[in-house]
Amino acid sequence: MSWKNRGGGTESNSRSLVSKQLALFLCAGCFFAGTLFTDRMWTEPEAKGLSRPTGTNNEQIQVLADGCDTRTKDVRRDSKDIIREVSKTHNAVQTLDKTISSLEMELAAARAMQDSILTGSPISDDLILPEPIKKRKYLMVVGVNTAFSSRKRRDSVRATWMPQGEKLRKLEVEKGIVMRFVIGHGATSGGILDRAIEAEDRKHGDFLRLEHIEGYLELSAKTKTYFTTAVALWDADFYVKVDDDVHVNIATLGATLAKHRLNPRVYIGCMKSGPVLAHKGVRYHEPEHWKFGEEGNKYFRHATGQLYAISKDLATYISINQNVLHKYVNEDVSLGSWFIGLDVEHIDDRRLCCGTPPDCEWKAQAGNICVASFDWSCSGICRSADRIKEVHRRCGEGEDALWSASF
Repeated sequence: MSWKNRGGGTESNSRSLVSKQLALFLCAGCFFAGTLFTDRMWTEPEAKGLSRPTGTNNEQIQVLADGCDTRTKDVRRDSKDIIREVSKTHNAVQTLDKTISSLEMELAAARAMQDSILTGSPISDDLILPEPIKKRKYLMVVGVNTAFSSRKRRDSVRATWMPQGEKLRKLEVEKGIVMRFVIGHGATSGGILDRAIEAEDRKHGDFLRLEHIEGYLELSAKTKTYFTTAVALWDADFYVKVDDDVHVNIATLGATLAKHRLNPRVYIGCMKSGPVLAHKGVRYHEPEHWKFGEEGNKYFRHATGQLYAISKDLATYISINQNVLHKYVNEDVSLGSWFIGLDVEHIDDRRLCCGTPPDCEWKAQAGNICVASFDWSCSGICRSADRIKEVHRRCGEGEDALWSASF
């Protein structure tokens, strides 16, 4: 037993010594580990979002600077390429502007048509919706300007150069030519004058009624309303205005206008530049004569009012700007003034203002058929209701010319 106790004591002392050394070693290890950890935790924090400049960062900054310098040099070297790109961009913007302008014109035309429908204008049933819905393309719309008192003139036109009934519809379908008498309304809505026109329209179906109050001094406003309404109802290359005391050869008119189809802004008629009449009491007196300079000055060039034609772009321009276009007392002057400042080609064609026989007859015999004939002294055919049949017989192109024509 004693041996065991001695041996056991020695073993216990040995283990105790080892345990103290191990504890000392562990304490030292923990101290050094704590020192290292504390040093890392108390390092001065860097400002948020900033980095200390190091050698590597300096090199990166230098590389970026060098890169900027390189790009600057490249820009200088490739300045010609940049100019070419700018030119392409400019062309693209111009094309976009033209597209927007075209869309604006179409939108204005659609709005004008909608306004005409919403206001309840008593337009003939055959005019209201079929053509706009089908988007039919026509060569020309011919508006024959007329008045309430001109029933005999209208009948004389129907008996000569303006087809009637099914032939009028056939003219639209086969030749793309729309023809209508153009008239507004009386001062008294639904009065006897309006009822007479409505009855006449039911019989012939050849009227275009305008939202306009008829009156001689309102011809400029009527002309503006006619083009606005016509461009909304029919998509045509040309829009024509003619007075109801003028003789017209429709086939020759169509062939004449068709030659100018490629010009988007064309104004065709017999161009003139008459004196500005400043004295009151004379025919065609110009109340705003002072706008044209000193007394004795002349008007700018414009088409005479008996017959003229304008292209679709110009009719659409009138429709879009109708509320700001100034109206002079003479409607032909007003129309000419609306195109001042625009890029418009004025076509002076004297076949649109031939005289009555023998003038138009001689020209027809020479193979130079007139588009329109009238007497300058009367601003139309004198006593047209009685004389237009004789003018038609001697100067007319013949019915076959219209139906055999190809535009």
